Amino acid sequence: MSISSTIKSIQDIMRKDVGVDGDAQRIGQLVWMLFLKIYDDREQEWELLGDRYKSPIPDKYRWRNWAADPEGRTGEELKGFIDNELFPALQNLHESSRTPQAFVVRGVFEDAYNYMKSGQLIRQVINKIQQGVDFNKSQERHAFGDMYEQLLRDLQGAGNAGEFYTPRPVTEFMVRMVDPKLDEKVMDPACGTGGFLTCTIEHKRRHYVKTAEDERVLQASLHGVEKKPLPHLLATTNMILHGIEVPSQIRHDNTLSKPLISWGPKDRVDCIVANPPFGGMEEDGIETNFPAAFRTRETADLFLVLIMHLLKAGGRAAVVLPDGFLFGEGIKSRIKEKLLTECNLHTVVRLPNGVFNPYTGIKTNLLFFTKGVPTQQVWFYEHPYPAGVKNYSKTRPMRIEEFTVEEAWWGSEADGFASRVENEFAWKVGIEELRARNWNLDCKNPHVGELVNHDPQVLLQQYEAMQVEIAGLRDQLKAVLADALERQACVHWSRSICRCCRGRRMASRNCGS
Repeated sequence: MSISSTIKSIQDIMRKDVGVDGDAQRIGQLVWMLFLKIYDDREQEWELLGDRYKSPIPDKYRWRNWAADPEGRTGEELKGFIDNELFPALQNLHESSRTPQAFVVRGVFEDAYNYMKSGQLIRQVINKIQQGVDFNKSQERHAFGDMYEQLLRDLQGAGNAGEFYTPRPVTEFMVRMVDPKLDEKVMDPACGTGGFLTCTIEHKRRHYVKTAEDERVLQASLHGVEKKPLPHLLATTNMILHGIEVPSQIRHDNTLSKPLISWGPKDRVDCIVANPPFGGMEEDGIETNFPAAFRTRETADLFLVLIMHLLKAGGRAAVVLPDGFLFGEGIKSRIKEKLLTECNLHTVVRLPNGVFNPYTGIKTNLLFFTKGVPTQQVWFYEHPYPAGVKNYSKTRPMRIEEFTVEEAWWGSEADGFASRVENEFAWKVGIEELRARNWNLDCKNPHVGELVNHDPQVLLQQYEAMQVEIAGLRDQLKAVLADALERQACVHWSRSICRCCRGRRMASRNCGS
């Protein structure tokens, strides 16, 4: 049985339990169980590799000793054990062990809760996990992202919007282009489930890790922060799956809650790869942690200011941002001015619709920049759909192979991307033009006129969009005309009641009628 089928059957069992109310609780229930199973799988590997390994979890509470036996505890005995023994022990693990691993496990269970009321149904869920999940198999480790995407779809269906899964091709492409070196400190300030960090791990191991010491350097170079308990738990689990034995650098916190000036030189990093939440608003008071010119409650805007601040001189970043940031004005314009004058925004990859379906239909962009050198020109690359594809879907998702053309075109920042050439998808815009546009980065592809699409469906959609735009312009003209007529009528009326005054000048100053 596939992992997705296993997860679905587990959720079906949970639906029978009166204590679990809605998909959000079902997912929370499932995740802490998965963590203990996955942690136990990894411990088996660590025990084989090193005789000195000692688990931070007391033997009584290790998955293998209370859950693995399908004929083991069940009913009220199992329910009582979980509520009265297991959870208190893991939530206070620091009292019996002061190791970093113990603090990681405790951190996972600080916000966890056993919602299920039926011990028999708990046993059924545990048995499904035991039979269907073995993350010591490398292929199942890579299925973790797919599993999480399924969980997110359920949350989306439950009306809990705002948590997006970044498709793996996007994360992998961004990490490849930033190319974090072995000893470079990499951070994701809104790490979610750790997708960018796991791609970084794989990239460094593939290109730079040669010895055990290299692996130690790699493990110390990763930093992530996640605000929400569930994604943080999943990120911690994901790190363990990818061989990070003590993921203590994945913190459960809100990066934005710390005043910007409190991030000192020791906090600076070499690389940032991130998809900060967009479309959401931060709680009141968060914006006061930022300079007055950049105070806003728009989450993505605040994160971009923070990212620029956190980068070392010469540090590199790749960030996912929506179209609204590119053309936005006001505070957004000031943030873009800061970005282009303090950093080299050398590339903007414009993604097509559907990349983040089903979570959002908002068009997104990948911004690549280096801190410390002002921008002279910005290269734009409009990522096309593959041949025969009109939109991405569950059955036809984006693939990493689609970025092969961008990678071949990319060139090197060391020579100012001298090898880049304009084509039907790539063009450049100079800094003076962008300044004249008030830092509007929504620059359309100048070659698009050369590309004629005869697809009737596409043409119909374009026609409908144009009709909506025309109707909007017509309404605007009507409003302007009505306003002008109203002003003219007011002027005529004012003059008519002031005939008693000497001249029109006196009417505005002295007339009391």
